[in-house]
Amino acid sequence: MMKRLILLVIAGLMMVSTAYAEGKAMPDTMKAGDADLLLNGSGVRTKLFMDLYVAGLYVPEKTKDVVALLKKDDKMAMRLQIISKLITSEKMSEATREGFEKSTHGNIAPIQKEIDDMISVFSAEIKQDDVYDMVYVPGTGTNIIKNGVLAKTIPGEEFSKALFGIWIGDNPVQEKLKSGLAGS
Repeated sequence: MMKRLILLVIAGLMMVSTAYAEGKAMPDTMKAGDADLLLNGSGVRTKLFMDLYVAGLYVPEKTKDVVALLKKDDKMAMRLQIISKLITSEKMSEATREGFEKSTHGNIAPIQKEIDDMISVFSAEIKQDDVYDMVYVPGTGTNIIKNGVLAKTIPGEEFSKALFGIWIGDNPVQEKLKSGLAGS
């Protein structure tokens, strides 16, 4: 009986958390330089049954083949909206480093400086409802924007591919999230 009650409470908490996350709608478009990008898809990053952030992928033309996007040198953006009070600067930095490790199959050395530059953006306090936009523009680099304010511009196509590869590469942080970003 007690086991059943515990399972019901956990299921209820998960439904409330998921409903909260799904209520965080992503905008239909996002600017990348002078271009409007379209929302390709969105999803919720979860870990241990907890919703951490809502992510949205923005591209020039919608596609289900998001891995192919990493082969092009084209404008692209990712929005992360923090929905968990449990995300801290330290946890976000650690998760980002792990994401780059997965995305590059352990070959982070060529872009280590760029990774460190990006992670420095997370040194400021992270709060629930903070929004991070990562907007890649060829020839300029990846603009890291926190709550509408440009925090850093990180040059390099290789860095951009590794960054977006965290979510849509062949070894993503979470397959279910990748599927949502692909509009599936």
